[in-house]
Amino acid sequence: MGRTWKLLIIMLLAMLIVSGCGDDKDEAKADEKENVTEEKEEVAKEETETEEVEETEEAEDTEEAAETSGAATSDFSDLLTYMEDETQGTVNVLYENKEQQVHEMDGVTVSLDAYTLVELNDFHTDFSIPFNDETNGGVILAQYTVTNDLDKDVYYMPAFYLSFTGAEKVYNNYRDLLPEEEQLPIKLSPSNDYLLKPGESVTGYYTYPLGKTHLDAAMEVSTVAVEVPAAQAVKGDFGNPIGSDGKFTLSLNEAGAEKVAANEAFYKDSVTVNDMGEKKMLKEESGIGKSEQLGDVTVTLDGYQFTEFTPNEVEAPRFTDWTNGIVLLTVKFNLDNKGSDAIGLSSMSSKLTVNDGAQYMFDQGMLLEYGYNDVIDEGKSGEYLQIYVLDKEQYDKIWKEKVFEIEFGPIKSQDATDLSKGKKATFEL
Repeated sequence: MGRTWKLLIIMLLAMLIVSGCGDDKDEAKADEKENVTEEKEEVAKEETETEEVEETEEAEDTEEAAETSGAATSDFSDLLTYMEDETQGTVNVLYENKEQQVHEMDGVTVSLDAYTLVELNDFHTDFSIPFNDETNGGVILAQYTVTNDLDKDVYYMPAFYLSFTGAEKVYNNYRDLLPEEEQLPIKLSPSNDYLLKPGESVTGYYTYPLGKTHLDAAMEVSTVAVEVPAAQAVKGDFGNPIGSDGKFTLSLNEAGAEKVAANEAFYKDSVTVNDMGEKKMLKEESGIGKSEQLGDVTVTLDGYQFTEFTPNEVEAPRFTDWTNGIVLLTVKFNLDNKGSDAIGLSSMSSKLTVNDGAQYMFDQGMLLEYGYNDVIDEGKSGEYLQIYVLDKEQYDKIWKEKVFEIEFGPIKSQDATDLSKGKKATFEL
């Protein structure tokens, strides 16, 4: 009997030990599983935090890049919503461009930061007059920035008139389409004398309204041009400009963008800048570097371009004398002015001799962009273009294999005073 009890007690103790060991293993496994879960959660948390930091840094970098580029900061959505609400019309974006264009004016800079072309349809008749009395049409909304990098006050009237080939009128800002405080002609206006203080930069918007008929005409041409006036050194004195006038070209669709890109290859005469027709390069040379001295001015032949030219329908009447086709010769000079007077670019001329001296013609100043205020100041250097219109048939059959000779000068001041005592320079192409 005593032995039997001892056996029972030993068996019970063994069962208790086994049971205890099983519980310890289960608890260990549970602890291990909990630790692994916690580690996974910690890793996932760290990865999430890292991704969030990277995304934040990337967003900050993108924002910083946008602020640096200027053009990328343009967001027209709020302004277009305002335009819809104000006119009771419907806006549809047709084209947008954020590639910045810059015009430098001896320390004053004007930039076209970005622009968008939108349809504006079914708007209230109260807004129809600038839309050619139509209630459907389009608006070009542009952002401009004017910056004074000089150490003195300057004055800038933002008269950015827009036109295109065949346009019936020029287009200017229509102030009722945007909040006044956003518009550049309000920020720079008679109320503040158009004043830009040293280091000051002003950014604002411009709206160009086009009725449906005019919009269709502009879209057919595919590009428009904006005049950029020079700055003024003295308030109200437009005869004392800082720098010279400029021009921005705006494409309205992909065809226009392709045309603008193609035109970058050509010298910026009026034919190119004003989109008067199609140019096709026949022959060109650059970096020639031949120089002649005319008085205190060094005249350097930099390059030339022969282009076959087909005028568009609007410009064709100007070229009716050339019935056998047209070749344009545009020549680029660099003028280094060491004299004491400014050179007047619109007051000079040149002569082109062809066919071994048997024929000659004068430059076509009307196909250049120079106005009275376009000068190269004393102590400065600058570009100077000349352009000639050639008969294509004679060019192909006779002239192109022979020497072209240009007689340039004399150098003249802004008021056409002879600065080189009648002397001229001769260059052979």
